[in-house]
Amino acid sequence: MPVDNVCDLGVIIDSKLTMESHVQSIARSCFYQLRQLRSIQQSLTANARRLLAVAFIASRVDYCNAVLFGIPNRVVQQLQMVMNAAAHFVARTGKFAHITPVLRDVLHWLPVSKKTQFKVALLAFDCVRGMGLTYFTRVCVPVSDNTARSSLRSAQCGDLFVPKTRTKLGTRSFHVAAPTVWNSLPTELRSTSVSRDTFKSRLKSHFYADAYLHQV
Repeated sequence: MPVDNVCDLGVIIDSKLTMESHVQSIARSCFYQLRQLRSIQQSLTANARRLLAVAFIASRVDYCNAVLFGIPNRVVQQLQMVMNAAAHFVARTGKFAHITPVLRDVLHWLPVSKKTQFKVALLAFDCVRGMGLTYFTRVCVPVSDNTARSSLRSAQCGDLFVPKTRTKLGTRSFHVAAPTVWNSLPTELRSTSVSRDTFKSRLKSHFYADAYLHQV
C-alpha cells in the first residue's frame, strides 16, 4: 500500500521530498538525548562534554546530510537549533545566551547549511578525481570535455557542466547540486594538485570564513 514516508539507510524520505519528516525525526531524537545528557553534565569535564557533542552531531546531524541540499531554510533551522543546543551543552551557557561565538571560536562548527554544501563539494571532488561511486561517474562532467565549449573561460577554470532543470526539485538533485557547488568554489581550491586531505581542510576554511566573516 502507498505510504507517505519510507526509511532507507536511516533517512526518512517523504512523498514530496521535502525532507521535513527526516529533519523532525532527527531533531526530536537529538533533543531527547540532549535532555538525558544534561542530567549528568555536572559529572562531566569540559573535554568530555565536547567529545560527546562532536560524536552526537557527527552521528545524527551530519549523517547523509547531502540529501538536505536545497531544502527550505525553515527546515534547515530545525537542525541548526539542535546544533545550537549541543553547543549550549558544551559551554554550559544559558538557553538564551548568544551561541555564535561558541560555534565559531570554541567548537569550530560550520552552520548546518554550510555542512551540507561541504558534503556535496567533497562528493564532487571524489567524482572529479575518479574516486567517487560508480553510479556518479558521469555526474560531474568538465566543461572542457565538450569540444564546442573547450575554449570558454569556464572550461579553463575547471568548471563542471550544470544541467538545465525546470523545477525547484531538480536543482536539489546531485546531478545539478554537485557541479553548482563545485563551480562556486575558488579556482585554486579546485586545482588538480590539491590532495583530498588538503581540499577538505581548505574547503572548511572557505565555508567557515563565508559563514562567520560578518558575524560578531
